Amino acid sequence: MELRKRTIIGVCWSLAQQFSIKILNFSITVLLARILAPAEFGLIAMLAIFVSAGHVLMDAGLTSSLIRTPQADQKDYATVFYFNLMGSSLIYLLLFFTAPFVAQFYKQEPLTAILRVYGTVIILNALFAVQHTILTKEMNFRRQTQIQIPAVILAGITGIVMARMGYGVWSLVWMNICNAFLTVLLYWTFSSWRPSFSMDHQRLKFHFNFGYKIALSSILDSLHQNIYTMLIGKFYSLNTLGLYARAEAMSQLPIVNLSYAINKVTYPMFSEIAEDTVKLKMIYRKIMQQVIFWNAPLLIFLSIIALPLFRFLLGDQWLPAVPYFQLLCLAGIIYPLHAYNLNILKVKGRSDLLLRLEMIKKAVSLLGIIAVISFGIYGLLYFQLCFNFLGYYLNSLYSGKLINYPAKEQVADLLPILAIAGITGAATYFLDNLMVHFLQPNDGWRILMTGLVYSSTYLFTSVFFKLSAITEFKKLIFRK
Repeated sequence: MELRKRTIIGVCWSLAQQFSIKILNFSITVLLARILAPAEFGLIAMLAIFVSAGHVLMDAGLTSSLIRTPQADQKDYATVFYFNLMGSSLIYLLLFFTAPFVAQFYKQEPLTAILRVYGTVIILNALFAVQHTILTKEMNFRRQTQIQIPAVILAGITGIVMARMGYGVWSLVWMNICNAFLTVLLYWTFSSWRPSFSMDHQRLKFHFNFGYKIALSSILDSLHQNIYTMLIGKFYSLNTLGLYARAEAMSQLPIVNLSYAINKVTYPMFSEIAEDTVKLKMIYRKIMQQVIFWNAPLLIFLSIIALPLFRFLLGDQWLPAVPYFQLLCLAGIIYPLHAYNLNILKVKGRSDLLLRLEMIKKAVSLLGIIAVISFGIYGLLYFQLCFNFLGYYLNSLYSGKLINYPAKEQVADLLPILAIAGITGAATYFLDNLMVHFLQPNDGWRILMTGLVYSSTYLFTSVFFKLSAITEFKKLIFRK
């Protein structure tokens, strides 16, 4: 199958996979949020930085190396499998014995037992990492969707039942463990790959030499993404952390879905055309514009209807999270392009540049966080908003040089889309306030009417000004 057709099918199934799973997770979380208190979500959020870093260390970037290796064979896959299994076991033991110190850091004694149980998901995830990588390398996102949806549904039912029975935070812990266990079971049932009883040290050295730099970059990124949660949990109340975690999770629904889906497809796709710089630039430019064309208006719309959305879905106890959610939505407009930019460095084999870039960004971010921490949670949120745009600019400086697509040219291609999305959003916000004042609709009707006004105005304006993103989308849909 030609690359273009496989890419389109891959994008469609990847988006379907991400959005269906995230919507299911979101729906389950909405039900849980009506049963559990924000503080109980806050306890789980405190552990995110440790579990996330554990996942990265477990893999050490070896699965990324498998994807970019053209002729990976059984020895490659088996070597990575056993490395991941041993690595995950060591990471879990580390978490097990350091759990009391984590609890002491946050001054939350229940975290000792929670981390020791919750940490087992790292080992479970290692058991299907290779099968997942093989399907990603083949762009077989349809099978991934068929595996992950049943796991999410059954795990969600488990969590909701336990929450209604009064298990509190443990309903969230066992829901995640159940999800990981069912995913392992389904991957091993529906994947034909099995590890051979061998581990090749030369293959391990080959993949590790590429992967460890990606792993270090991923650790820095993981620490950076979760440092806000850690600081809020350390310096502010558990309730504030729960509100922030819920606002972040809701804002991440469109952001991470789009980012992860595009990232999964573009990495193997870019790997196939890594030597053709002209073609790589052309495809990169088109996808970049499509990502922003759909992501920017969606997040601006969510920030406009944040208040009725939270009240309608979660209830009044979560309304203090609304301003957090609005700022996080605006911060996420450019976020999907971060991973998309970094894929250029990966497929070009420049994991050294990737690591250097991550070190620069995280150093700047750390200095900024230190400077604003005294201004409270809003200081952190406004800094997060500014840094997301700065981070994209730094990414584009590096990736742009490799494909002759400088940052200035990239920004020029994005500005018309951002301008139309922003101006349309401002006008819609004004109309929404007028509608509330004169018509006083209920939350459901307010969300629906505001959505219709914003989407129709945005699309009409985009067509009127003949944005290249809408032109390319029409070609993609109607080309036979």
